Amino acid sequence: MRIVVHGQQAFGRAVLERLLERGENIIAVCTAPDKEGRPLDPLKELAVEKGLPVYQPASWKTPEALELMQSLDADVCIMAYVLLFVPQPVLDAPRLGSFQYHPSLLPMHRGPSSINWPIAMGKSRTGLTIFWPDEGLDEGPILLQKECEIGPNESLGDVYFKKLFPMGVDAMIESLDLVKAGNAPRIAQNLDEGSYESWFGKKQAEIDWSKPAAEIYNIIRAANPQPGAWTTVDGETLQIFDSHLVESVAGEAGTVESISEEGVLVSAGDAGGILMARVRGPEGKVSAAQYAAAADLKVGHKLGV
Repeated sequence: MRIVVHGQQAFGRAVLERLLERGENIIAVCTAPDKEGRPLDPLKELAVEKGLPVYQPASWKTPEALELMQSLDADVCIMAYVLLFVPQPVLDAPRLGSFQYHPSLLPMHRGPSSINWPIAMGKSRTGLTIFWPDEGLDEGPILLQKECEIGPNESLGDVYFKKLFPMGVDAMIESLDLVKAGNAPRIAQNLDEGSYESWFGKKQAEIDWSKPAAEIYNIIRAANPQPGAWTTVDGETLQIFDSHLVESVAGEAGTVESISEEGVLVSAGDAGGILMARVRGPEGKVSAAQYAAAADLKVGHKLGV
């Protein structure tokens, strides 16, 4: 089977590695254009190392991009982390079509930050979907889905790197086998039963200390390691990464209640609080205790004002 791998970064590389280990016939690799001043994309790096043809269109919306995909004479295109919009004629150019990885249980959490949002919303389960993309945003028919738990203390990094990443590589290979066997489903999504959320960025990662502690904790977990939850200390930004939920804390919301080697305890809008353990301030990423000493942070200090 003639296979095109279209993707980028570590996930795209891991999928290509697995395909090569299996002896699959990879006829081309497509990836995002190089960015000046940045290291070579990991997927491109592996493709070059293996002597595979690499194509990097700046856009897939051009006649030239369609001609490129048609010229490859592919049976299938495997899309392993693709951010550029790919129009339907390009998706349909391979004889058996193109399938794509998305890290949520579609139709829930369509959109670009599909791992962050379930954690921020306090959900206990998520998963991944392999689907046949169309020109809607994550709206194409479903080929395969896998579920996983979101642990009560797991961060974005935990859920992605320990679960959705390795599960996703396996699911891509399982999907290819279904396509090869002619048994790959195309189950239409019911978008009325799903959701779409846009980027989980700096605005969404700002901490409102008047909120309940559990909600704040979910935001911190959802933003760790990217984009990093944040608050302010005397007008300067402080990012919060590792933290712990504390159930019983008396004090005004946003107030530093205690400082110890374990971290800096800040009260929330209910009877709970957040023990900040690892943060990033002007000195870089350090323990909260180190930050407190360097910033002369004291008990009674108000954050977020």
